[in-house]
Amino acid sequence: MKHLLLAGAAVLALALPSPGAQAQLLLSANDNKVVLENGAVKTLREPQPDTLSVIDLSTGTPTLRAEIAVPASVVGPPTSVAITPDEKLALVTANTRPNPAEPGKLMPGNSMAVIDLAATPPRLLATLPTGAAPAGVSINRAGTLALVANRAEGTVSVFRIAHGQVTPAAKVDIGTVASEVSHVEFTPDGRFALVTRNGDHMLNVLQVEGDKVTKLNREITTGVRPYGLTIAPDGRWAVVANIGRGTGDADTVSLVDLTKEPFRVVDTISVGQTPEGIAASPDGRHVAVTVMNGSNKPAHSPFAGPGLVKLLKVEGMRLSVVSEARVGNWAQGAAFAPDGRTLFVGNMTDRDISVLKVAEDGRLSEGGPRIKVAGGSAALRVAQRAAR
Repeated sequence: MKHLLLAGAAVLALALPSPGAQAQLLLSANDNKVVLENGAVKTLREPQPDTLSVIDLSTGTPTLRAEIAVPASVVGPPTSVAITPDEKLALVTANTRPNPAEPGKLMPGNSMAVIDLAATPPRLLATLPTGAAPAGVSINRAGTLALVANRAEGTVSVFRIAHGQVTPAAKVDIGTVASEVSHVEFTPDGRFALVTRNGDHMLNVLQVEGDKVTKLNREITTGVRPYGLTIAPDGRWAVVANIGRGTGDADTVSLVDLTKEPFRVVDTISVGQTPEGIAASPDGRHVAVTVMNGSNKPAHSPFAGPGLVKLLKVEGMRLSVVSEARVGNWAQGAAFAPDGRTLFVGNMTDRDISVLKVAEDGRLSEGGPRIKVAGGSAALRVAQRAAR
């Protein structure tokens, strides 16, 4: 059996700030099962365990505080990790898991890990059943409810959160298996949630009343293969990453107006090949989107290129590209520091996290050395809080 204290005993011994100290944690879910070899995804026969990295942002210098073994997956939108607003609990879904009958092969996962972040070091608290191939996960701003998109089942699982415990509550039918439900995100007021359907190019709207979640009769048409999704902290808009078909063509992101009911797409712009990770800035002025830009293709491909992150401005219910910066290959998640001045991007191939400064006008620049993590960074998240 392989043991995992990958950050070293000295790192794991460092205590996290108490919950009341506003630790400002960044979480990275890391996949160790697959690697990218010259544009081809390869599954390892004897992988190291997947991990969760806990990074403290409260001092202004990102500090890796702990890494523990937690099942994770690069398959699905890079929003497969979530953290409660009080930063006491984390949730991590595992879309895929090793197939014990066929080493080097994967099979759909069916579980979500619950991690106690208040423990020193953080510890796995529970493993809960989900639907088949759980992908994106989100927690409401009240910290009382979580939703999980089950990509190979066409459903959304509902979980209650109370007294430090997470318990299954219900499951909502969204579409057929072919709809490939990928991510689900609460509106800040907790009254609705949006669900991306990667398989049939649309969003669904869910109504949330207490812990009762109901699918409404509203299908929003987006671009090709909507995948990742982010919502402004003030709830005025959502932006969807349409990953396209991976054929080297420029893909898009779509802006959804949430100020009017029924919600509707009001703008769509091109951002380049395969936009995947997407995150709204804390002030609601910008959206960061990771663009693979062919960094996941063979070196000889005419579509090969360096990984990018682009910063978009949202103004007057219109999108525009403000700036871009180089990041690693096969880039996945994006997350802003709570003050909005730093942007983090997870790099799956490079097994690290890029750190970028965000200027007042939206210009991006290097913000410090990359943060090494124990595995390919497959998903990034900070606590979702109300607009500041």
